[in-house]
Amino acid sequence: MEISFAPLLLDLIVILIAAKIGGEVSERIGQPAVLGELVAGVVIGASVFSLAHTTEFIYYLSQLGIILLLFEVGISTNVKAFLKVGLRATIIALIGVVFPFLGGYWVTHLLGFDTIHALFIGAILTATSVGITARVFSDLKYLHTEEARLVLGAAVADDVIGLIILAVIVGLIKSGSVSIGNVVYTTTLAILFLAASMIIGLIAAPYILKFINKMRVRGILITVSLAFCLTLAFIADKIGLATIVGAFAAGLVLSDTEHQTKIEEYVKPITDIFAPIFFVLMGMMVNIQIFNVFNPANYNVLAFGGIILVVAIIGKLPSSFGEIGRKTDKIIISVGMIPRGEVGLIFASYGLAHSIINRDIYTSVIVMVVATTFITPPLLKILIKRKSKQLA
Repeated sequence: MEISFAPLLLDLIVILIAAKIGGEVSERIGQPAVLGELVAGVVIGASVFSLAHTTEFIYYLSQLGIILLLFEVGISTNVKAFLKVGLRATIIALIGVVFPFLGGYWVTHLLGFDTIHALFIGAILTATSVGITARVFSDLKYLHTEEARLVLGAAVADDVIGLIILAVIVGLIKSGSVSIGNVVYTTTLAILFLAASMIIGLIAAPYILKFINKMRVRGILITVSLAFCLTLAFIADKIGLATIVGAFAAGLVLSDTEHQTKIEEYVKPITDIFAPIFFVLMGMMVNIQIFNVFNPANYNVLAFGGIILVVAIIGKLPSSFGEIGRKTDKIIISVGMIPRGEVGLIFASYGLAHSIINRDIYTSVIVMVVATTFITPPLLKILIKRKSKQLA
C-alpha cells in the first residue's frame, strides 16, 4: 500500500514555521519563546484555523523533542556550581516541592477527583522552570547574585525531585494500585536508576570518549552522545519510568566530561528544531472554546484552572523559609520559584498522552502554566529593581 508522505511534511512545515514566528513574537514582548510556541499551536490547531494535524508522526517527533530537551537540560546543569549551594538549594527545593504537592493533592481530592488524579496534579505543581527564571536573571544582570544561584540550584533539584515523583506516579499507574509498598518500591527504583546511571556513566564515559577521540568520521561525538541519551531513555521506559528520566540522567553524566561544552554546542541546534514541535503540539491539543467565559459548560474547567493557579503561586512562597536568618532576599527567591513553564507542560503532556488526565484537566493545567510563566518576569523585574535602588 502506497502512503503519501506529502501531508505529513506539510504539517511539519506549518508547525516549524509557526513555532519560530510564535517564539519571536513572544520574545519581542519580553516573554519566553515557549509561550509563543504554545500560542502558535493553539492558532494552527483544530479549534482555530486547523492548519496542521495532530498525527502519530508529529506526536513521535514531539516526544523525541522532549527527550532531547531534557538531555540538554542535564548537559547544561553545572553540577559543581550546584554543589556550592547544594544543601541550601536542596532545602529550598524540598520546601518548594512539598507545599505545592500537598496543596495540589488536597485541593484536587477535595473537588472529588480520585487519588491518581490528585497525585498527578500535585506532581505538576512541584515543577519550577529553570529556563524562564534564568532568562530573567540574565536579562537583569542578576545571575551572579546569591539569590540567583540559590533559585537556579533549587530549580535543578526541583527537576530531579519532580522527575522522581513523575516516575513514582507512572509506576503506580502501571501497577494498577496505590499503596505504601508500591510508592516505596517505585521511589527506590527511580533513585537507584538515577544513581546507577550516574555512577556507571561516569566510570564508562572517559573510556568511551577516549575511543571517540581516535575516530575520524564526522559527527561521531554527537552521534554517540545521542545514542547514549536514547539508550538511557529506552532503559528507563523498560523498567517502568518515564523516558525523560533517562534522558536527563544521560545529560547529567555527560555534563561532567571534558567534551561537555562541545556536546552542548552540538545538541542545541537539534533541540531547537525538535523541542518546539512538542510545545506547538501541546498548544494544538487545547480547545480554545474552553476559554469562552459566556458558556456555562466551561466554568468548571476555568474554575479548576484558577484554583490550581492560586495553589501553584501560594505553594512556592514558603520556598525561602530555608533561608531564614540569612541576608538573602527571601521574596526574590520565592517569586523566582513560581514559573512552571516547560516543565509543567512536559508533565501535563505525559498525563494526557497516557490517559492519566483528560483534555479538560489538561486545559486547566495550561491555564496555570501560562499564568505562572507570564506573571513571574515582571514581578522579578520589580523586586530586583527595588533591591538595586536600596543598595544604591
